[in-house]
Amino acid sequence: MTIDHTRIDKSTVMFALEGRLDTANAPLLERKLKQWGEDITEIILDFKDLEYISSMGLRVLLQAKKTMKTENRSLTIIQMRDSVREVFEMTGFYSMLVDE
Repeated sequence: MTIDHTRIDKSTVMFALEGRLDTANAPLLERKLKQWGEDITEIILDFKDLEYISSMGLRVLLQAKKTMKTENRSLTIIQMRDSVREVFEMTGFYSMLVDE
């Protein structure tokens, strides 16, 4: 999996994920999300090229969403593929993690 980031403005970072977010690389995403600190108030995750997500990947996202919400910051997921959306919907994570 590759994770590229772009700083959109002073307080927003976008991460583009490509490949598979699974047990092997979920800790990498977790580290990258935490590295920005409190000066970032919005994180956008672009799932356009994310092909697969495992339960470990979902756990990392859920924890990040909870942390961001507690700190009055936002985590937004965009451009989710249908195959990944199905996993989110089947597990009940769609309503918890995706704001429409």
